[in-house]
Amino acid sequence: MTETNFLGMKMKNPIMIAAGPWSRDGKSIKRCFKTGVGAVVTESIVSDTMLDVRPRIAYNGSGAQNIRLYSDVQVEGWEREMKIAKSSGGIVIASVSAQTPSEIAYLATKLEKFGADAIEISVSNPMWQSLEVMASNPETIYDMTKEVVSNVNIPVITKLSQNTTNISLVAKAVKEAGGSAVSAINTIRCILGVDIDNAKPTLGTYGGYSGAPIKPLGLASVATIAQSVNIPLSGIGGVEKHQDVLEYIMLGADTVQIGTTMMVDGPEKVKEIVNDLELWCEEKNISSISEIKGKALKNLRSFDEMKIEPATSTVSSVPCDVDCDKCIRACIYGAISKEKGNVNVNKKICNGCGLCTFVCPPKKLKMQW
Repeated sequence: MTETNFLGMKMKNPIMIAAGPWSRDGKSIKRCFKTGVGAVVTESIVSDTMLDVRPRIAYNGSGAQNIRLYSDVQVEGWEREMKIAKSSGGIVIASVSAQTPSEIAYLATKLEKFGADAIEISVSNPMWQSLEVMASNPETIYDMTKEVVSNVNIPVITKLSQNTTNISLVAKAVKEAGGSAVSAINTIRCILGVDIDNAKPTLGTYGGYSGAPIKPLGLASVATIAQSVNIPLSGIGGVEKHQDVLEYIMLGADTVQIGTTMMVDGPEKVKEIVNDLELWCEEKNISSISEIKGKALKNLRSFDEMKIEPATSTVSSVPCDVDCDKCIRACIYGAISKEKGNVNVNKKICNGCGLCTFVCPPKKLKMQW
């Protein structure tokens, strides 16, 4: 029911574990497969490994900052790790990162030889400004992708950054270079916070921001690519439940990657997402994920296409037994009042912004056309 054919790889479902420290070696990847996901992407592999700083991961309850750079396993060591990772029969996609086309192609050929089922090119890193600049340059992305495609015989996915003025152009460059797919988005350059008593950032340098807060950015990037480039897509960013997976798919993604949830909530949470997706498909009589792919795109328009509708909030005297005044405080036009348990909307004043319908806890307020 949720079986997915992604780039010729037969996956049991469209959910993948994204590149990160949770997929740092063969043993960790085997642990990821126990969640029931369709594929696992290795932590990014580089030519020269670096020692980790400590601490390197911070979390504020919603989003995480990560300053771990890459896999600490040497390239040659991945021959052993890949055998361990694939010993249970799962699909392993090797993430590789470098600053020149020849270097990244070298890494890709090595990982193909070691048994990787596909390559994911990671061309951005929030900690290294040079790679962030690279990620927004279509010509550079073209060269990096083209060199890898020319040297391997397995699918090549290019992982894009949200830090670009036109992600469509970058995605088009991947397709023109012969790339098999794109994945989007990578983590976003951030500083998680500042300890104001000691005047110290949460972590001592810039890092990659991930988790639920970046989902809207991931969704927008996926939708933008899907509307402008005909290329397979893997959506990434803020997936914490099966509904998030469905949102990405309905906006054009073929597969969806999970990272921070695996790190913060553990394998059992990912397993729950996988199971919930299967149940949802059963309840909705969805026989194939392809049935819902891109279904929300037809309802997504450019701002220029938006019509000015004569919409206002719901009619007056809606009964409400919730003891709060959130709708009243949120109404910047002063159109909402509450009297004797009833919420009243002055339709002559209401400007139809819609905010009250989102802040109302019992969802009593609705838009009316």
